[in-house]
Amino acid sequence: MTVPSNDELLFLALGGAGEIGMNLNLYGTAGKWLMVDLGIGFADSTMAGVEVVMPDPEFIVERRDDLVGIVLTHAHEDHLGAVADLWPRLKAPVYATPFAASVLKRKLIDAGLRDVVPVTEIPLGGRFDLKPFELEMITMTHSILEPNALAIRTKFGTVFHTGDWKIDPEPLLGDVTDEAMLKRIGDEGALAMVCDSTNVFVEGEAGSESKVRANLEKLVKGHKGRVAVTCFASNLARVESVALAAVAAGRHPVLSGRALTRMLEAARECGYLLDFPECVPEQQAGYLPRDKVLFICTGSQGEPRASMSKLAGGEHRDLILEAGDTAIFSSRVIPGNEHSVGRLQNALMARGVKVITDREADIHVSGHPARNELVRVYQWVRPKIALPVHGEVRHMMEHADLARACQVPETIVAPNGTLVRLAPGPAEIIDHVFSGRLARDGDGLIPLDGESLRERRKLLWNGAAAATLVIDRKGKPLAPPKVSLRGIEDEEGELEEAVVDALSEMLANLNSSERSDDRRIEEAARQAVRRVVRAHLGKKPLTDVHIVRI
Repeated sequence: MTVPSNDELLFLALGGAGEIGMNLNLYGTAGKWLMVDLGIGFADSTMAGVEVVMPDPEFIVERRDDLVGIVLTHAHEDHLGAVADLWPRLKAPVYATPFAASVLKRKLIDAGLRDVVPVTEIPLGGRFDLKPFELEMITMTHSILEPNALAIRTKFGTVFHTGDWKIDPEPLLGDVTDEAMLKRIGDEGALAMVCDSTNVFVEGEAGSESKVRANLEKLVKGHKGRVAVTCFASNLARVESVALAAVAAGRHPVLSGRALTRMLEAARECGYLLDFPECVPEQQAGYLPRDKVLFICTGSQGEPRASMSKLAGGEHRDLILEAGDTAIFSSRVIPGNEHSVGRLQNALMARGVKVITDREADIHVSGHPARNELVRVYQWVRPKIALPVHGEVRHMMEHADLARACQVPETIVAPNGTLVRLAPGPAEIIDHVFSGRLARDGDGLIPLDGESLRERRKLLWNGAAAATLVIDRKGKPLAPPKVSLRGIEDEEGELEEAVVDALSEMLANLNSSERSDDRRIEEAARQAVRRVVRAHLGKKPLTDVHIVRI
């Protein structure tokens, strides 16, 4: 299938369906495609040398001439973080509301693409046409400024694409969810709802930022010594709450972390937080009494180069935490980050710093809808089709069950790469397409399942061995084999000696025709090295053999 026909409306997720993060959604009709979001995810411990991963857009790159635009729902990394990396392959215009555009602009400047990528700002609640799609931005609440849902209107009906959202009557920063608009979409008749599944297992409601603000103020007032609070830099309502809690406790707020300052700059550029409390520069914070400062830090997920990790390791250039101080985590642990957050908190406690998390105090609320909020929106929108995204498969399947309980006639669980026909007729899966992953490796992108990363994993778990054989034209050794072992325990040199002996024996056992074939020698040597290491250590090292003929 090259393009969608005039007689169908298609949906395809290449990222964010079957996982939380890396969102990339495609809608297709009348020979054209629309992309909604283009985000990143973060690497785990199995991805040696990699910090950032993103969807492989190969499917839509092959059809980029038919891609009418990239619409960003909001400014979180998992929704726009891949634009700078992948836009050169897509070359489609980008559309976003002002805050997301401001955040993206800074990323494009860093990538040298600011004057290359066409970014169009869409006002909140704005309408625009990307034929054959008619789009309307719908204000929602989330844990970042200007989160938007999309009403995607086609000749087959309206798709309500939620983006990330919650229902918060007091979000503190930005507008509340546009309930009237959601009900209007329902009254008009919604074909489908493509919806966030993150918290489908959570009963009740996500909770309000206003409650967190009050609790943070009480918590900060109750502690002596220095206080450091970490939260998501993008949650500017939370950042403001922490700063106000500092002021209420007679402390000077100190911003620590580049992500915080960049987010604050973007917000002010768009007219938000113009009365944010005055902050003391990091370089001056050390001159203030311990009980008169509060550090607002990046690094709630244990990121090694973030501010809180530097404080935990005593490596921060200007700031310090020590025994009697307090570190507050006003955040949740993103699945997959448990070990890194645990290490960070252990390091803080080893310094005598008291650690407080959302388990000990009510200091965090999610930006995603719990079950009661999902039910309310299904009651407002009343779609014919429910298509869960933004969750692992277990989240999406539970979400489908919930939608059926809300009397949605059709539900489709479509993990990444699943091509769904939404109309005409009943929604159905019609094909599966490639949906790989790319890793940011230095300044380039490589396949996550490619040879280079497979070799790194082998190195990580098994180490490496290299052997050099110096032989004459007839294949007879002119010197003892030279062996190098890396990442393999051999303090006494016994293993290296055994490998050298095995290589010498291998050469001696080859016949004359085998000695004339470099490839045959290399393979025999590789097998000899791996056999000896496996016998000694039970490992299969990544092995290179070099033949030098003289």
